[in-house]
Parts: sequence; structure tokens; C-alpha cells
Amino acid sequence: MDKIAVLIPCYNEEKTIEKVVTDFKKALPDAVIYVYDNNSKDKTAEVASKAGAVVKREYQQGKGNVIRRMFREIDAECYIMADGDDTYPAEYAPQMCECVLEKGADMVVGDRLSSTYFTENKRPFHNFGNSIVRWSINKLFKSHIKDIMTGYRAFGYNFVKTFPVLSKGFEIETEMSIHCADKNLFVENVIIDYRDRPDGSESKLNTYSDGFKVLMTIGRLFRIYRPVAFFGLLSLMLTMLSAVFLIPVLVDFYQTGLVDRIPTLIVCGFCFLAAIISLFSGYILDAIKQKQKQDFEMQMINASVMRTRYNKQ
Repeated sequence: MDKIAVLIPCYNEEKTIEKVVTDFKKALPDAVIYVYDNNSKDKTAEVASKAGAVVKREYQQGKGNVIRRMFREIDAECYIMADGDDTYPAEYAPQMCECVLEKGADMVVGDRLSSTYFTENKRPFHNFGNSIVRWSINKLFKSHIKDIMTGYRAFGYNFVKTFPVLSKGFEIETEMSIHCADKNLFVENVIIDYRDRPDGSESKLNTYSDGFKVLMTIGRLFRIYRPVAFFGLLSLMLTMLSAVFLIPVLVDFYQTGLVDRIPTLIVCGFCFLAAIISLFSGYILDAIKQKQKQDFEMQMINASVMRTRYNKQ
């Protein structure tokens, strides 16, 4: 088991990967640098290998797929995850490692949004999107994570070996943040400087398509992690819809003693039944989620036992 492992997912980062590997080797001399090449069409893998990194490959396209492979294959007491585009300064890595190794943090977030991100990043829609995502997740999941979508993070062994990676692409960071908020894991925020990509280096993140995927991920995980709130809101909407269309029927009945809008009355009845079903579905799913939380705590204990065995060996 490595003491510290630096995980760098890469796709076409030939221009910057050498500097990234070199910077992390200077900042963390005892760390093992892993570069996972995700079907790059340039010389990313070759350059990373010459710089001293351990190069591996993931053939399923997408950052989420790469991180899934990393978490499965690498065992370490502390993990640093960073992008290969040289936007995250390596000098903050020791402080982030200290939070994991000394304080026992499950995840450490490299907070760009509290420092230079909004001035360095030249894509205004990215700035707006990051702010919206941070606000919505912290409100929906009652968390205090300062930067939801940062790619610069540190993890403990327990987190890596118990985190179920479901996302395939850039929405993976959002999934990590929501997972920590739901499972009440210990999250630390470390303010870091952010620098925009150097000239000639192009972002792989599409503002609109990937932004839409992130929003869909938030909605999906809100349904999974907060079923009472999600299905309760759906139940309320169905109840209000039923009531709005039922009022004219009741007014006619009060005035004439007759029900002329039979189809409307039937639809209102079905809407109200759907509202009741939705509400109880939320409570049933919440009971299942509570059982899953108990199982997760047992997985964390088992991961701790495995780490202890590794250390003894």
C-alpha cells in the first residue's frame, strides 16, 4: 500500500502533463504519481512516463470511468486527485494530505471558488454554472462544501474503497460531493489558487451538454438520497393540480346539485390517488435508504480493518 498516491486522469494533455507530474513530485517527494490515459490521441502517456509517472490506461471513455478504475486498482492511505491540465497548483497537496492523514478527513475539497477562479476562468457560463451547482446542492442536501465541481481533491482509504462510482463523465465530482453530504462524512475545504489553462491546452468540458448532465445528476441523486422530500414535493404538486380542477366541479355541484364534468372528476380522483401513492413511496424508499446507510457504516468498518491489515503487512 502506498503512503500517498497522486491520481491524474488524462485525455490529450500532452502539453501540460510533464509539468503536472514534475510539480507533484516536488511537492510530494514520497508519493507515487499515477497517470491514467483515457484513449488520448497525442503523446500524453509517453510524456507522463518519461516524467516519472506510473502510466496506466482506461479504455472506457469518460472521467467517471477513469476514476472508477483508479479507485479499484490503487491502494493508499491518502489519495490526491488532480487534473492533468496544470490548472491546480501542486503546492497545496501537502496541506490536503495532512487533513486526511492527521485529521482523518474522508474528503478534502480544493476550493477554487473562494480564491482566483472567477478572475482566472475566462468562461462566464462555467462561473455561473459552478455558483448555481454549489448553491443548489448545499441547499438541497444541507451541506457546506465550498466548491462542488473542483477536480482537486484528497481522499482517505475508507472513502475510496466504499464510494460507488455511478457517473461516467464530468458529473463525477458532483456525485462525490452529494455522497459525502448524505453519508455525513468528514469533509474539509482547503482554499487553493486556480489558474486558467495555458495557451494551446483545450478544455474537454462542454459548457452546455456537461452542464445539463450535472443538473440531471443532481436531480437523480436528490431522488435517491432525499426520497421523502422528492416524492413529497411530487405529491404536493399532484394534490394542488387535483384541487385546481376539482374546484369548478364542486362549484357546479353546489349551485345545481349536478356533476356535469364527470371526466374532470375522474381525472382529479386519479391525480389525488397518484399523490397518495407518491407520498407513501417516498416513505418506503426512505426506510430502504436508512438501511443502506447502516450497511454503508459496516462497509466503512470493513475498509478500516483492511487498511489495518495492509499496514501490518
